Amino acid sequence: MLYGEEHVRRYQETDGAEGHDWNDTTVLLLTTKGRKSGRPYTTPLIYQPFGDYYLVVASKGGDPDHPGWYKNLQASPDVEVQVKGDRFKARARTATPGEKPEMWKVMTRTWPDYDEYQKKTDREIPVVVLERAA
Repeated sequence: MLYGEEHVRRYQETDGAEGHDWNDTTVLLLTTKGRKSGRPYTTPLIYQPFGDYYLVVASKGGDPDHPGWYKNLQASPDVEVQVKGDRFKARARTATPGEKPEMWKVMTRTWPDYDEYQKKTDREIPVVVLERAA
């Protein structure tokens, strides 16, 4: 099973032929700018399309702290996304309280463990909306 840096490398080398389909769900690559270093960081994340957007979840397995990639995009919301062979610039934002319930349902249908992760933490796990840049 692909994981971490190897997942990123194989996904990039094969335009997602290896790594897009993972554990009965789908994965994209999100590249953020490090909030301290300014260096690019690429993370494989479970995603789902939602209208013209893509959704990802900042779960970190229910950890009490947000994942680093989420902190990075809070500091700099201009990101790069790769879905299979489609690479594009996007703007990331946290789903609003009004949007989140429907989006959460979409994400838990593809990865039911998100509900368990939320039960493990007092932190409100964000759904992130990735909007393709014009």
